Amino acid sequence: MSAESPGLSDRFHYWRRRFRMWRGTRPFWAGLLTMLGGIPIAYLPYAQLTLGQLSLRMGTPTGAGSLIIGLLLITLGLTMWFQSIVRVFAGVAAILLALVSIPVSNLGGFLIGFLLAMFGGALSISWAPGTTAPEWSGQGAQPAEARPEQEPAGPVVQSAAPKPEPVTGGGSAPVDGTTLETNGGRHRAG
Repeated sequence: MSAESPGLSDRFHYWRRRFRMWRGTRPFWAGLLTMLGGIPIAYLPYAQLTLGQLSLRMGTPTGAGSLIIGLLLITLGLTMWFQSIVRVFAGVAAILLALVSIPVSNLGGFLIGFLLAMFGGALSISWAPGTTAPEWSGQGAQPAEARPEQEPAGPVVQSAAPKPEPVTGGGSAPVDGTTLETNGGRHRAG
């Protein structure tokens, strides 16, 4: 291969950039943590752990419930990835399933699955889609023609609006015809 031809490195960087863009448009870490939380919740009640010559079997009467909770958490994690519009629902459901897994599935998969699912659900609820940055948002001064127009900070007053006629009564109303409450809420004595 010559120095000008795109090689394996360029293809790797291309797919890496595409994956980073895909990951930035959805609650990626929330979905990953929720799926990782579902694995120990579903697996540990059916696992046969061996410590040396000691065989430890976790037989729970609610093994089917643990399996259902774990599979639902994995499904919710995939939903967070591929249907990010329902991220709040998926996050709340993940938190509720993680809480239910404490009594059902050996303390939520020895608290590992419980904590992962709780953090994944919380991340999913708090995630919001980002906004694209303008082209001039790099480090350095922005060119004068690229600067956006500044909006006025206060209320916009139209200069073409007719002004009210002054009131000539002996009341305590201001001269411009407005009421006291519109004058900043301050009342004058006298």
